[in-house]
Amino acid sequence: MKAFYITAPLETEIRDIAQPSPAAGEVLLRVRMVGLCGTDLNTYRGANPLVSYPRIPGHEIAATIADARGEAAGKFAPGANVTVLPYTSCGACPSCRRGRTNACRSNQTLGVQRDGALAEYIVAPWQKVVASSCLSPKELTLVEPLSVGFHAAARARTAAGDTVAVIGCGAIGLGAIAGAAFSGARVIAIDIDSRKLELAAKAGASETVNSATAPLHQQLADLTAGDGPDVIIEAVGLPATFRSAVEEVAFAGRVVYIGYAKAPVEYETRLFVQKELDILGSRNALGDFPRVMEMLEAGRFPVDKVVSRIVPLAEAGGALADWSADPAAFTKILIDMDR
Repeated sequence: MKAFYITAPLETEIRDIAQPSPAAGEVLLRVRMVGLCGTDLNTYRGANPLVSYPRIPGHEIAATIADARGEAAGKFAPGANVTVLPYTSCGACPSCRRGRTNACRSNQTLGVQRDGALAEYIVAPWQKVVASSCLSPKELTLVEPLSVGFHAAARARTAAGDTVAVIGCGAIGLGAIAGAAFSGARVIAIDIDSRKLELAAKAGASETVNSATAPLHQQLADLTAGDGPDVIIEAVGLPATFRSAVEEVAFAGRVVYIGYAKAPVEYETRLFVQKELDILGSRNALGDFPRVMEMLEAGRFPVDKVVSRIVPLAEAGGALADWSADPAAFTKILIDMDR
């Protein structure tokens, strides 16, 4: 079968490799479509410290059941459309013992610490496979990245009556916007790109703020009667936006960080105590797939607007190169394995 590799920074190739066979308790999946994410882009650029080369990327998966063995055989019908939870959990570390397997100390995500899904076939434990009778391959590839944002909204305990500001309207930020809106919260989307803010409005934001055109503080104050949002979810990963989340959130508010800041962050720590803030991290997803799939089934997410480009496997390298050259031009790239 054919598989796509990132062989070194800025270098890719398609290789012929052996097709895997499922062991007992595993399913063989024919991969239909794979989404590329910011992690894959960082791997391509050589900026992902968790990756060794060569690496098959891809953990946003739409697939079809091709074969199942052992106890997996009775779980899924051949030909069923599915997506995959791409994480592992050791079951023994403090996170796993607390039931928060998404933050497993030894997690290995497909396409990052181990080879991913950009191949014609992959195998997976049946427990990691989630079937859908009505979502398309395009929609199924969006389940995992949207779930990361949904998980952040869940970490923030968003609910009806909350005002939630999301900083950053890339794919993960859009998931946080959709997740907060799906919980009944009022959502304010913040970005410096008007095109992304247009998408955010379609994903559930009731107001949008372009922080490049006017001071963020004043815009948020005007929208919240001077109080600031109850929740701020940071989905950019810059020191400035890390600080803004603490500075702009309301007293007794909640701040959730999804992005990694690539440089040390200096805070006015007085605000942590004076505001009595809840400051939380959010990693991967935990039990969020069903709610995301429910939202997609209800047609409450602008799938076609978010997908910037769909290319066949043969053009995956070129798509990554284009994305690297102009990141702002893309929200989501999908690799169609059927073409």
